Amino acid sequence: MDLLSRLGLFTPLDFAAMTLLVGLWLLSGYLIENPGKSWPSVSHLMANYRRAWMVHMVTRDPRIFDAQILSSLRQGTSFFASATMIALGAGLALLGNTEQLIGLAGDLAIPQDPEIVWEIKILVVLAFLGNAFFKFVWSNRLFGYCAVIMAAVPNETDNPLAPVRATKAGEINITAARSFNRGLRAIYFALAAGAWLVGAEALIGATLLVCLILVRREFASQSRKVLLGPEPTETP
Repeated sequence: MDLLSRLGLFTPLDFAAMTLLVGLWLLSGYLIENPGKSWPSVSHLMANYRRAWMVHMVTRDPRIFDAQILSSLRQGTSFFASATMIALGAGLALLGNTEQLIGLAGDLAIPQDPEIVWEIKILVVLAFLGNAFFKFVWSNRLFGYCAVIMAAVPNETDNPLAPVRATKAGEINITAARSFNRGLRAIYFALAAGAWLVGAEALIGATLLVCLILVRREFASQSRKVLLGPEPTETP
């Protein structure tokens, strides 16, 4: 069966649902990472706190507290990378044994599609999971780079290298967090892509729901209100 024949197994609604899935995945990521100045996202607000963290880290002695925070961040990336790898293995195993999935679909009164259709739908989920895995691994490595740079920040506050290297550590930390958040979003949309196994309508509904959850948490959550709360001006 050639490519055109395989594409012919999908309906126009399937193509529309897939376009919506990929489009909202890219669009939501862009809006979260590039918000307007008048309505910043939680990720954008946290980036400022990460920079402030490195500024205060320069004068903190000892820096055990900073090392513990960074260690917990790396543990989070390691956990999600491991969990994503397990999910990828499960998906690959399912890809090689779609008969049981088709049988389950029949029991649930889901329309019986050719085996190749089920395999392509599973591949879409695996593509998002694969993207998430690479993002988590890269985030873990960047947090490691950040740890090395933090260790290279001089203890002397009047050393000209201290603020420069602290700034570098802050930007690497922000980049690592951005990659981690991208991995999380990929997992969200992988869950939405799994709804395609039920049908194109379910995929559209799941995609819109996931996008709504992400936008709400970044732009209308209680945590965002807390971050935007007033703070006293620092005295010199």
